[in-house]
Amino acid sequence: MCNIMKTNFSLLFYLKKQKNYISGNAPIYMRITVKGKRAEITTGRECEPLKWNAKAGKAAGTKEEVKSLNTYLDQLQTSVYQAHQVLNQAGEIITSDAIKNVFLGKAVVSHTLLEAIKDHNQKMKSLVGKDYVQGTLNRYLVLARHITAFILLKYNVPDIDIRQVDQSFISDFDYYLRAEKNCSNNYVVKNLKNLGKIIHICLTNSWIRNDPLLGYKGKSKNVDRYYLSNEEIQQIVYKKFISERLGQVRDVFLFCCFTGLAYVDVFKLKTTHISKGNDGER
Repeated sequence: MCNIMKTNFSLLFYLKKQKNYISGNAPIYMRITVKGKRAEITTGRECEPLKWNAKAGKAAGTKEEVKSLNTYLDQLQTSVYQAHQVLNQAGEIITSDAIKNVFLGKAVVSHTLLEAIKDHNQKMKSLVGKDYVQGTLNRYLVLARHITAFILLKYNVPDIDIRQVDQSFISDFDYYLRAEKNCSNNYVVKNLKNLGKIIHICLTNSWIRNDPLLGYKGKSKNVDRYYLSNEEIQQIVYKKFISERLGQVRDVFLFCCFTGLAYVDVFKLKTTHISKGNDGER
């Protein structure tokens, strides 16, 4: 077992006996462990349990066949170390599966920013009405559109590797929303906060190493909200409109005022939602 390059990377050779094992040789496996997560690979070799040194992770003895087996295991160990070095030099995320894939000659799986957002939004969509409301999902759908437009403008590509999202990306995206889209401070901060949730998921999945939002200092500002007085509402109530359509708009607006419902909720109202109250009235 060994730790290298400040990464909690360990390699163990062990015998993996089947549940119905009685006697005879058992297959030798390699176990790669990074930060508590394991990946197993068969070595394609076997050994008799009585001739296996579990502590050393090698076969015990001095016979030529034992030496040949241990030499083969040493070669596998070297190959695993080289796979780790390849990942490290390429700036890849070091995981047990990543080391295993490089060792086996498989391509390293990378993920993109829009892929992460899309995955999040699809999962959230399935939970609308349970854990989330449609309005929350809409904010992340808007975030996806902003990110798509920003990436296309800045990088001239449809998407980028999630590992390219650094502090410079965050700063530039903040500026883009303020300068190019003319968004208010609170709207910008809210979008960066939503992006932060996506980043946190990527960190949890080990798609990235560091949080690019750690240095972001955007803060929401208190906004003075103006409310209609009772006199102003009464003026609207008794206002005569030439157009019937404007009268209907006024009625919907007043309904929102007196019920506290948002327009989007009123828009979804149907006659089936109307029922009798305790006073017997609809």
